[in-house]
Amino acid sequence: MLTLGIETSCDESAAAVLEDGVELLSNVVATQIDVHAKFGGVVPEVAARKHTEAINLVIQQAIEDAGVRFGEIELIAVTAGPGLVISLVVGISAARALSESLDIPAVGVNHMEGHLLANFIIKPEPELPAVCLLVSGGHTDIVFVERSGKYKLLGGTVDDAAGEAFDKVARLLDLGYPGGPAIQQAAENGDPSKISFPRPMIHKKNLNLSFSGLKTAVVNFMHTSKEKIGREITISDIAASFQEAVVDVLVKKTLSAADECGVSTVMIAGGVAANGPLRMMMKQECDRAGITFFTPPFEMCTDNAAMIAKTGYELLMNGRNGLELTPQPNCSL
Repeated sequence: MLTLGIETSCDESAAAVLEDGVELLSNVVATQIDVHAKFGGVVPEVAARKHTEAINLVIQQAIEDAGVRFGEIELIAVTAGPGLVISLVVGISAARALSESLDIPAVGVNHMEGHLLANFIIKPEPELPAVCLLVSGGHTDIVFVERSGKYKLLGGTVDDAAGEAFDKVARLLDLGYPGGPAIQQAAENGDPSKISFPRPMIHKKNLNLSFSGLKTAVVNFMHTSKEKIGREITISDIAASFQEAVVDVLVKKTLSAADECGVSTVMIAGGVAANGPLRMMMKQECDRAGITFFTPPFEMCTDNAAMIAKTGYELLMNGRNGLELTPQPNCSL
């Protein structure tokens, strides 16, 4: 069974073809990073216009790369939310048009479930139940995964998402966009022990997280330590110290959730899951606790259509209803 996945939730135009829910035949992504970098973030109107220009070409390329024909596609899966409304519209419109012309079903997919299920495209699959850290530019959630389609939110950010904090601090340090890769690159030349930034809510008994206060701590440090920056402390030191604080909180909270739930599997997913220090520290702490750790390959962490195709396939196989084919910018997992 061939599933065509379509993803346009933010600033990536993507399409993929998945066979029988496990074999990825193609995965095409047209990025807009260079377009939005000069603005320091995604401009919705610009993103939608670029999606409109790229979507047909991306879908066509995915079909060609997969070595199949449109007539062989049996299911279309498209991101319906969460995301930017005017970006979601482009993908949904393309899915609707193809569904009608090919006379095949189209199913709306939750973008965050897509990130979670990206862990199940690559073999071997994680054993369930598990705890998953969903961490991206707009979301930071700790989720108990009983099985595909049955999830329980254990905790989440009460303010900024981790990825949002990365973007804001990168802008403050004049490191560029997107913030996550920029911070990681700068941190490679820094000393994470130079500055002791706070770990908000790390000792709280609940599993919620907060990153707004950490961001503010970086702002305050920049204001109060101007005379030290460039002499005793470098921008790379600040980036490394900030990154270590974020990673420390994410890892400790996730491992606490795994302990509370009594699971032996931990997963991470989402754009921030591509962060090297986060992957490394999570693996180390899981190994120490006797927990099996899973994370998608780097290309499956950022927005892509393979994860959307996988989720659409799982919806169909498990008899679950997907999201309506209308933009749902704030839908929850």
